[in-house]
Formats: sequence, structure tokens, C-alpha cells
Amino acid sequence: MVQLGELMMILDLHRQGLSVTAIARRTGRDPKTIRKYIERGLELPAYGPRQVGRPNKITPYLDYVRERIAAFPELTATRLTRELRERGYTGAYTAVKRFVAAIRPSDGPKPFEVRFETPPGHQAQVDFARFVTVFEDEPGITRIIWLFSMVLGHSRHIVARFGLHQDLQTLLRCHMAAFAAIGGVPIEILYDRMKTAVTGEDEQGHIIYNRSLLALAKHYGFYPRACRPYRAKTKGKVERPFSYIRKDFFLARSFRNLDDLNAQLQDWLGNVANVRLHATTQKIVSEAFASEQLDLQPLPVMPFDALLKLERRVSHEGLVSIGGNYYSVPDRTRRVVEVHQLPDMIRILDGGRLVASHPLIEGRRQYRIDPAHRQGAPAWAMRHGHAGDVIIGRRGDHVARRSLAFYQAIGERLASGPGERP
Repeated sequence: MVQLGELMMILDLHRQGLSVTAIARRTGRDPKTIRKYIERGLELPAYGPRQVGRPNKITPYLDYVRERIAAFPELTATRLTRELRERGYTGAYTAVKRFVAAIRPSDGPKPFEVRFETPPGHQAQVDFARFVTVFEDEPGITRIIWLFSMVLGHSRHIVARFGLHQDLQTLLRCHMAAFAAIGGVPIEILYDRMKTAVTGEDEQGHIIYNRSLLALAKHYGFYPRACRPYRAKTKGKVERPFSYIRKDFFLARSFRNLDDLNAQLQDWLGNVANVRLHATTQKIVSEAFASEQLDLQPLPVMPFDALLKLERRVSHEGLVSIGGNYYSVPDRTRRVVEVHQLPDMIRILDGGRLVASHPLIEGRRQYRIDPAHRQGAPAWAMRHGHAGDVIIGRRGDHVARRSLAFYQAIGERLASGPGERP
């Protein structure tokens, strides 16, 4: 569009005798445009009123997006688009993305990163991430929980689970569950310098891995590999999913307890994370995983049964403390016992003889009591199927049940005088 001043200049140059081509070169306009305005003279082009476009579909939802970003600045545009669609939004994801980018607090430009891709079935990356939450079943109590995540490097398929610990037994147990979930084993697994995986370096600078992790690796047939110190970018494929899980799943949700948290996580993984179009690979994660699964090593036939041996004292209540939880042993067990920790099982030996076997408890300060370990187990427990292990939440929730004959024998011994020993 030519303004009035420019039109006057074109006409003046034409009166001075300059050709249309010369005027076009001087003004930077097309010769056809110059010729049109010379023929029209001082008559400016008439423009009709601007057509009012259709209302933007995201406009009714802008306040909601602002409130969510103000409360949770790291929420992803993908997550917000899903929430808006639940509220009736029918517009495009790009509109939400542009608006979120405009209102989200910025920390400045980020440096460029070099992408490193691995072939199918070759590598997985494993790590723990720390989260903090308050469960609805425990109001007022802040819990530190740990997210175990295994990400296949080629397809970006995620296997993840929250737990209350990040100890060695949890690490081994999560590996076993992850391998079962993906139906195979990658050739190598990349780790951070977590203490449960890497115990240090020798004098030559060679990595020293935890012996139990090496036993797990030998059993399943993968090679552990530790990334260089202070180089978290080496494990970008698992570090980025932690941020993705935190922003797209964890934020702005509530959970009744750990089981509910994991149930919601598995639903999100199955219906959102592992079926999305991955921004980097530009492939549907589930479709890429179905192809990569064919290149994974097969699962071993025999279960993994590596032991971690400990020595523990038995309390006066007949309990052994292991990993912050308490497990019963039979009456008359000696004070010092040997504990064999399996990834999913606790075995307790007295003088080399197995006296107790319990499934591993994942929580803290919980008690697993086997009624068979207490003399005089009531007949009703056997009849109604309560003879198995009982988990109770705190000391005092369990009272040993003994027969009346037991208390009668105690009374007779007490009545016999101090010289008698039971």
C-alpha cells in the first residue's frame, strides 16, 4: 500500500521526466505499481472495512490457563491442552502452546544440545528422582518418595514406579519388574553415579560397580555403564522424562497413598506418555517400542536370587529390623540371626537353619507378623484363613494370642517361688 507522501514523490519524479523503470528503481516498487499510480494520479486507493475474523477458540479458556501457569509454572502445554479439551476446548494444540510460551516465566535462552541416538534394543537409561508429596490418607505428613525410571534409548518407552526407598533391594527389584514389563533386556544400561550402582573407582580410575548389581547384570545379560561425573546430559533420555513426568503427571494432582500414586502413574504411562508422538524422534512411542522390543535380549529362564547377607539382633518382641520395617521370627529364636535379603524376599536363619521367610515390605515402620511364629495360635485364625502374615502399621497394633493353658502354666511357675526357673 502506497502512502500519500510516497504517491506525491512518484508523481513529482514522473513530471521531472523520469521513466517508469527509473522511478521503480529509486522507490523500490514494481514498475507495474508505479505505472498504476501514475495513471490514477492523486486518487488514493479505497480500502473497505477490515473483515472481523471468527472468535479465537482459546479465548474463553485464557483465564484458566493463566491460573494454572501461575500456580504451577512448569505445567506443559500438552498437559494443559488435555485439561482444556476436558472442558470443551476444540482448538489446536499450537494455540495453547503459543499462549503458554507467552505467559510462562522465562529464565533466558538455553544452550543448544547435541542429540545422541542409539540403535534398537541397545541401551536403556536408569535413575532415581526425588519427589515430595502429602498423601490424602496422611494429612499434614510430608513424604519424600523416589521415582525409579527406565527409558529405552531408541523408542523412548518409559517404565516407572514410585517407592519409599532408593536402596539396593529397591533398585534390584525395580530392574526385575522393568525387564518383565518390557519383555526383554537391553544390551547395556546407563547409570548415574548412584551409590547403589557404583561404589567408587580403583587407582587406575576404573569403575567399581556394586557386586549385587553385577550379579543382576550377569544373570540378565546386560552391561552396566556409568556416565561421567557431573555429566547428567549423558543420561538425557532418562533425565528429560523425569522433568516430563513431574510437569505433565505429578504436578496439580492428589494421591490417597503410594498405591494410588502408582496406579495413576501406570494409567498416565499407558494412555499418555507411551502413546504420544515423541517431539524428538517424531514417532509414536508405542509403535517404536513394538519394533524395538524385537531387538531386546530374551528374559532368562531362572529367577534372579542373589543374596545380601546381614546380621541382626532379635528384639524382645521377637522382631528383626530390616530396612526400617520389622519381621517376626518364631518364639525361642536366638538373639542374633543371619538375614538373607533377596530382591523381593526376606529370609531369616538361626544357626544356619531357615526359621522365617517374609515378602519384602516397601514402606517404613511396618510390621509383618506370622501368627505361626507365636505359640498357641488361636484355632479361629486357622479356620478363617488368618494364619498367614499380617501387616500392621505401628507397634501396639499386634497382640500375640496365646491359649489359656499358657497363662495357667505361667501362674503355676510364679506360685512355686523364686527358686524355680521357667
